[in-house]
Amino acid sequence: MKQYYTIPVFIPEKACPFRCVYCNQYAIANTIKLPEPLEIKEKIELYLSSIPSDATIKVGFFGGSFTGMNIEEQNQYLDVVSPYIKSGEIDSIQLSTRPDYISPEILNNLKKYNVKIIELGVQSLDEEVLLHSGRGHTINDVRNASNMILDQGLELGLQMMVGLPKDNFERTMGTANEIISLGAHYTRIYPTLVIKDTHLEQLSQSGLYKPLSIEESINWCKELIKLFDQHNVTVLRIGLHPSEGLLTGKNLIAGPFHVSFKELVMTSLWGDLLTSRVEGTTGNKLIITVSSKNLNCAIGHKAINKKMLLGNFNDVQFQADDNLSGLQYNIRIE
Repeated sequence: MKQYYTIPVFIPEKACPFRCVYCNQYAIANTIKLPEPLEIKEKIELYLSSIPSDATIKVGFFGGSFTGMNIEEQNQYLDVVSPYIKSGEIDSIQLSTRPDYISPEILNNLKKYNVKIIELGVQSLDEEVLLHSGRGHTINDVRNASNMILDQGLELGLQMMVGLPKDNFERTMGTANEIISLGAHYTRIYPTLVIKDTHLEQLSQSGLYKPLSIEESINWCKELIKLFDQHNVTVLRIGLHPSEGLLTGKNLIAGPFHVSFKELVMTSLWGDLLTSRVEGTTGNKLIITVSSKNLNCAIGHKAINKKMLLGNFNDVQFQADDNLSGLQYNIRIE
């Protein structure tokens, strides 16, 4: 099976004049120092030394608004990667940015450097939610940027958040449907957390904002996963990376954070799928076949799904079959 790797380079809050209500990029990225080109080169070399040579490898510029930098600064970072692309050691570049930092001139420059994927931090496609979240862009900015990216033959990612101020389940699903209709290839789903030294902390302390519970967040996210799976939109991540500040609670004030958040979401989703399929059925042995990628999630966090199914069957076995993908599965009762 072909292996895919992304070498991550984090550029925290570079060139972004906005401070969204939830954002303390310094705390989330756990760094305030911009990487020097030499540091990026050393990081690439380190990753390449351990990645199989026949793998597909990308460099990803994450954490900030990459195209908000001037062209010279962008090229300074892109120039570091160019020799590796020319040698064939790295296949392409992806980056994240804001939807209002996209233009034909920017895209033409990025294509010269073999940028293949551009992810836009959309967060919501509801105007009221965007306004109260301090995003500083509109839905039309997202639509225009998405169309320009796709017109250039690039792949499009649209990142979203759940539980923002003024958000609700219907608005979250509306955002997901708009992401699908815009032609996104990828998405990331981030539950809103209340981080220290943000405006959202002030709103939370004054009672003007209440974050989702972990249960609510899991339930919202699993419905998003099902919807995106139906429309072949790849979900690259569910939940924030558990940085040290989040793990220790130093930067986390409130909100649905769990170190295994994605596993909890996928466990709940697979639990729903499997129990609905065998409801009212009993037998000696139940054999469930899923893709190897989803094997652990189907079994469940701390094997909760397997234990639940053992209430109806004497033996429950999970098997991997990579002819299956996404939420596909087979069941056999013996």
